[in-house]
Amino acid sequence: MTPTVKLLIDGRFVDSTTSEWRDVVNPATQEVLARVPFATRDEVARAVDSAKAAFATWKKTPIGARARIFLKYQQLIREHMKELAALLTAEQGKTLADAEGDIFRGLEVVEHAASIGNLQLGEYAENVAGGVDTYTVQQPLGVCAGITPFNFPAMIPLWMFPMAIATGNTFVLKPSEQDPMVTMRLVELALEAGIPPGVLNVVHGGPEVVDALCDHPDIKAVSFVGSTRVGTHVYQRATLSGKRAQCMMGAKNHAIVLPDAHKEQALNQLVGAAFGAAGQRCMALSVAILVGEARQWIPEIVERARALKVGAGKDNPDLGPVISAAARERIAALIGKGVEQGARLELDGRNLTVPGYEKGNFVGPTILAGVKPGMAVYDQEVFGPVLCLMEADTLDEAIALINANPNGNGTAIFTQSGAAARRFQEDIDVGQVGINVPIPVPVPLFSFTGSRASKLGDLGPYGKQVVLFYTQTKTVTSRWFDDAASSGKVNTTISLR
Repeated sequence: MTPTVKLLIDGRFVDSTTSEWRDVVNPATQEVLARVPFATRDEVARAVDSAKAAFATWKKTPIGARARIFLKYQQLIREHMKELAALLTAEQGKTLADAEGDIFRGLEVVEHAASIGNLQLGEYAENVAGGVDTYTVQQPLGVCAGITPFNFPAMIPLWMFPMAIATGNTFVLKPSEQDPMVTMRLVELALEAGIPPGVLNVVHGGPEVVDALCDHPDIKAVSFVGSTRVGTHVYQRATLSGKRAQCMMGAKNHAIVLPDAHKEQALNQLVGAAFGAAGQRCMALSVAILVGEARQWIPEIVERARALKVGAGKDNPDLGPVISAAARERIAALIGKGVEQGARLELDGRNLTVPGYEKGNFVGPTILAGVKPGMAVYDQEVFGPVLCLMEADTLDEAIALINANPNGNGTAIFTQSGAAARRFQEDIDVGQVGINVPIPVPVPLFSFTGSRASKLGDLGPYGKQVVLFYTQTKTVTSRWFDDAASSGKVNTTISLR
């Protein structure tokens, strides 16, 4: 019997009564690992009701007690790291080493959640007027929801529910239906760490479940990571229902390579950032702009990419399969379209067969040179191991090219010139900038700050920004009267003096 993925409602893992199911498939072998339900509207409503009921007591739980749960949780994640990585690799395809990195970057946010006592502080000013004091408190919103993608089934859920719950909210999570198993194991560990019944709930499904979360009147905020198409829909639908929403969406991340860059370091980092996780990262460096003499480095980029090993994630190669056969076919079609539109195919990763895994969804590192705006392979997010090479004569020309792209998730520059790096970071219109750092995702002391078409909503996930997203600022102005000091007069003016 193929195992079934459960729902989590009110602290219990329960079987769905739905008639709609989807197979969870190992992308390296096509083995069916489990079946995941598409929850009914009644089940989504029950999950939200449970979260709403739990909020009444959870919001009054002392902040130290909340923090201690996440201290325990981070310990449990560390203890189960190998198990979690193996599960993630089986259902998502990424290498074991990359799976551990996926989990670790989520673990950093759990550790940050344990510091909530320092993060959720208000402000205080004494005697702002005669005997009047003013202070603010950061109070939780209520029930919040999260919708997560297939490419980081550990990290992205851990971006969401720990910070929401640590700030006093309750949560309904909808993991990706393509690889929910590692997410559910992380949820089991969260309950073991002490999260009370109803504070964290999980439902599975597709568009109907997403819409139900966006529409439900008791959900106060929705966090989303995924494609631009779905993210735009979620933002519009959730905000139309009066909710807060933050949507991290698609990308087209560029790296500028200047001829004065440290050549070995720049090329190695560029290739690693382009092809790691089989290119299935919203922060993958999918475009390199070679400036001036750096355009002569194309053969060496190709040489490094050709040397990468492709295989099943459990064998720990350099890159594993893409998530599905449909994804593989879409990537191959975009490569073909790029060639048709005039790009030069320097390295072709299509039609790759891995011995022993002939049914796997493999695409090898692919490099297209001479890419220009207007080509489908440039205009669309490929989300596969495809690197587009472009050329520019000057740094200013390269910056203008990046700023003309609608996306603003991440960018990088490789140079040894401080002046060039300074001009780049000032003039580039992208939310996250790397200087000799290919994937500039910040640690949780800061926040994820994609911009323009890559993000909808003002506040990013994790870090200080997400504390503001998951809380409502309440301002209290108080005055305490001494009987002897009371004038006993009616004052009809606005002044408090």
